[in-house]
Amino acid sequence: MTIAGTDPLLIGSAVLPGLLICWYIYRADRYQHEPKLLLLLAFLSGVVATLPIIRLEEWLSQYAPLWQADRLTELLVRAVFTALSEEVVKFLALLLLFFPWAFFDEPMDGIVYAVVIAMGFATTENLFYALEYGLGTSILRAFTAVPAHLVFAIIMGYYVGLAKFRARRRNRLLLIGLGLAVATHSVYDLLIFQRFYEGLIVLAVVFVWLAIYFEQSLIKDHQDHSPFRK
Repeated sequence: MTIAGTDPLLIGSAVLPGLLICWYIYRADRYQHEPKLLLLLAFLSGVVATLPIIRLEEWLSQYAPLWQADRLTELLVRAVFTALSEEVVKFLALLLLFFPWAFFDEPMDGIVYAVVIAMGFATTENLFYALEYGLGTSILRAFTAVPAHLVFAIIMGYYVGLAKFRARRRNRLLLIGLGLAVATHSVYDLLIFQRFYEGLIVLAVVFVWLAIYFEQSLIKDHQDHSPFRK
């Protein structure tokens, strides 16, 4: 796979969805915008996070039938492992690079940084898929996998934002955020990976967009409790 000489439309279709979501979440941070340099760092940390995941999944792909599963137990293992590995790497990037520092100064920052990290990850992953499988796959993922990473990130970021300012419950809230992100991601992957009923794949897409709709309340909650709101 190589980007040089590739159709700009193909590259744009892979990159644009993640950038639009970054713009959306930047605008949602109404009262104290994060520095653009830090947002760039968050996006790049998501890009870098794809590398160990790709290597790990390539290694596991050798162990059929586990990775090319057609039985429910194997599908569950694959879905949970994929979700756990991806969400843990994104969680660690959020926790180590952004959570401890003074610029993380309102609960909404948890959602902002989690989403931008996730979009760096999703955009890189989408680019790989576009180069491998073409424009159709890239456009399809723009409405499925990329917004799915938004769903997982909002859940994680909401609880990380709470944890920053609730020291007594910090560890519990961090674990809840990670656990719910992994659980939601696992459900999505299970519906996508299975080949028993095509309708379940449609259900995964409906699940993602309904989740985005209902997660607006999480964003609004952090907006309403911003210390910078006047």
